[in-house]
Amino acid sequence: MYALVIYDSTFGNTQQIAQIIARVLGEHVPVQISPVEEVSTSELKKADVLVLGCPTQNYDLTPDVRAFLETLPERIVGDLMAAAFDTRYRTSAWSTGSAAWSIARQLQEAGVSLILPPESFFVAAKEGPLEDGELERAAQWAKTLFERFDSWYQHRRECAKSQLS
Repeated sequence: MYALVIYDSTFGNTQQIAQIIARVLGEHVPVQISPVEEVSTSELKKADVLVLGCPTQNYDLTPDVRAFLETLPERIVGDLMAAAFDTRYRTSAWSTGSAAWSIARQLQEAGVSLILPPESFFVAAKEGPLEDGELERAAQWAKTLFERFDSWYQHRRECAKSQLS
């Protein structure tokens, strides 16, 4: 199993969340963490699970994450599992928008299966910092993400073994 955590961050808040997610996943599986503008196709090809996040800007994705999603190679997304997160203000997603939900929708349209519903982590002000407890909440989310992914991965392995028998 191999996890790839990709993020875009304007003021460092989303990067902090991505680093926590990568650290927790890294306790169980090999992980690569990368800013979205540095992701290579070879990294994507190796990944079993993709975690993608960015700040919510103008009710939606950052331009770099939008460009990344628009150029996802179809041959890569077949067996890829994914999760999406964002950072935004703690108000209704109807009033702020949610990059996580936009990421999730675009990943699903590309054929990627989501492990968990999209998640938002909250900032206290435009430039941050993150609200108290958000790093701990991100760590818990990453643990749940791994548990769900591991269960799916083990099931897939068992199915493959039974098909060979």
